Amino acid sequence: MANAGLQLLGFILAFLGWIGAIVSTAMPQWKSHSYAGDNIVTAQSIYEGLWMSCVSQSTGQIQCKVFDSLLNLNSTLQATRALMVVGILLGLIAIFVATIGMKCMKCLEDDEVQKMRMAVIGGVIFLIAGLAVLVATAWYGNRIVQEFYDPMTPVNARYEFGPALFTGWAAASLCLLGGALLCCSCPRKTTSYPTWHAGARRDDELTMEHLRKDVLEPFGNLQLEYESGPDMETVRYLLSTDVVKVLPVDEISTG
Repeated sequence: MANAGLQLLGFILAFLGWIGAIVSTAMPQWKSHSYAGDNIVTAQSIYEGLWMSCVSQSTGQIQCKVFDSLLNLNSTLQATRALMVVGILLGLIAIFVATIGMKCMKCLEDDEVQKMRMAVIGGVIFLIAGLAVLVATAWYGNRIVQEFYDPMTPVNARYEFGPALFTGWAAASLCLLGGALLCCSCPRKTTSYPTWHAGARRDDELTMEHLRKDVLEPFGNLQLEYESGPDMETVRYLLSTDVVKVLPVDEISTG
């Protein structure tokens, strides 16, 4: 299993990615006005986000206008909004699930396998959240590129990538990387064998008296054929693996 340090690193990276997705969604600079052209007025800066469009004057004054109608927005913006919100909600769920599976937490401490499974499930949810954010930002960025190179788009109406778009790409990368590290906590199949400590006493511990009473007597005049001098652990192991043979007394005598 992955060590606790690697698991903690994955959780921190995924958590930072989730915070970055929230910041990116709230930022209004998803696309900024392009200054490519001849007759460009630089006295003001125009940029748009998922929820509003803003104009920044050279004097430092900023005016923002929230988009009025949801149905009046283009399909790319609506889909980007939905994917970003879904990614944030999935990230929130992944945080709670992965926290339960962290080795430094006391939750499910008695069941190590189930604890590791919770960490893996949290990592998978982080991966899905990262993919949702990545698809949203890539889709929106592709729309900006198409409009920029569209010859029908006026020069003074072209936009370029804004800071929020780069923040979203970084957030998606952190979520994917952190989720992948958490998935490394996947429990491996191990074979466990019962242990017996000298001097230890358990309720189900077999003694030679119990062996004769519980195993031999129900079958009548039967005896166990085994090599001389086995200890109790050897007898119990042989019984469990069917190595010990149960033979009638007369057959043992003639043998």
